[in-house]
Amino acid sequence: MKKIGFIGIGNMGYPMLCGAIQSFGMDEVTYTSATLKHMQEMKEKTGVDYIIELEELIQNCQILVLAVKPQQLEEVAKKLEGHLKKEQIVVSCIVSVTIKDIKQRLGEKTRIVRIMPNTPAMVKEGMTELCYSDDEFTKEEQTIIEKLLDSFGHFCMIPEKLMDAAVCASGSSPAYVYLFIEALADSAVKYGIPRKTAYEMAAQTVLGAAKMVLETELHPGILKDAVCSPGGTTIAGVSALEQNGFRSAIIAATDACYQRAIQLKE
Repeated sequence: MKKIGFIGIGNMGYPMLCGAIQSFGMDEVTYTSATLKHMQEMKEKTGVDYIIELEELIQNCQILVLAVKPQQLEEVAKKLEGHLKKEQIVVSCIVSVTIKDIKQRLGEKTRIVRIMPNTPAMVKEGMTELCYSDDEFTKEEQTIIEKLLDSFGHFCMIPEKLMDAAVCASGSSPAYVYLFIEALADSAVKYGIPRKTAYEMAAQTVLGAAKMVLETELHPGILKDAVCSPGGTTIAGVSALEQNGFRSAIIAATDACYQRAIQLKE
């Protein structure tokens, strides 16, 4: 029996698969997807063998990773229901689908791990939130799960009730950062910097600033103050951002994201 089987190899399933290959080895992972063509493409990219039939994958994997879209869950759940063994674990990264929802579809005795990864997993800098169902998991099983999450970035454990907030904090927010990088680069191009150079400058600056927050563990406000010399260029820019509602716009975006996550449950 293989350690991990992926059900769905899309924007999230693929980077998780790549991380699993590096951490556990090609012989310990497999996958299935909606189309044979897609599975063949993944085989060419990764060298990992796929399994066409979902029922066969279920029989041959200890941990099953659900990396499908919410609208595909019903179809997948029908094939999973009644076929899971007590030693198997289901890991779900489906947005807004709770542990309770999955147990209702797969059976109350099914052990569930819910995760919320994000797309920087593609470059092994993902941020993933994690919670376990109220079932018994061995230390070895938890180690395997956490080793998987470590393989494509960082993770933290949170109560499930905060998972919708996690969508705002890390699941959707890379899109906001990309918008910021694009806008910052556009502003540099406006003053004559070549576009490719402008993107590199903006992206590296965001990366460096993020590392400053993580590695110094200083409050972002303190780091911001250190750049803002009295009467200087930076405080003039910060003032313009405040006048144009920069922070309130971010908070409004997260509010909209949160409300949509709630709506998806209905």
